[in-house]
Amino acid sequence: MSNTLLRVDASMRKTGSRSRAIADRLVEQLSAGQTFDRVIERDLTDGVPFVDEAWIDANFTDPAQRTDEQNAVLSPSDAFVSELKDADTLVIATPIYNFGVPAALKAWVDMIARARVTFRYTPNGPEGLLSGKTAYVVVVSGGTPIDSGIDFATPYIRQALKFVGITDVTVVASSLAGTDAATADASVREALQALAA
Repeated sequence: MSNTLLRVDASMRKTGSRSRAIADRLVEQLSAGQTFDRVIERDLTDGVPFVDEAWIDANFTDPAQRTDEQNAVLSPSDAFVSELKDADTLVIATPIYNFGVPAALKAWVDMIARARVTFRYTPNGPEGLLSGKTAYVVVVSGGTPIDSGIDFATPYIRQALKFVGITDVTVVASSLAGTDAATADASVREALQALAA
């Protein structure tokens, strides 16, 4: 049976990104405890489309009736959904930008939250279709206390994952990205040690 890890990086910084550095360590730690047959890396700096009218029209058209143009519009979304469906373990690494998630991560969520594909409506409300997965969310902040009343990123990610059926979610938090390197590194070590325990 295959075991696939999907890593999603949301920081717009490729160099000097603390969320990427922590995710590197986290993936190493996870790989030490189990063997991943496949690791998918999705870097959101490569671009994520935003939902627009053409996307909405294509998404709500019966798949059997979609035109080639509509299929092309949905192609990036289909790729993101396929990666997420294939994953057994998910690692999302993100900074907090202005109290919320980066725009690219919000766009990614919009691309993967699709009725009848990753969730469905029932008489009892929405039901996620991607259960049985484990998610780790690396959240880095230089000033916003994580899980505080002004952190709209961490609860948003938890809810977005729950919406598509992923409820086994662990947050690896570093609120000290704006402090000196030694203090920040110590906070990261503590978070990863707690995760290992």
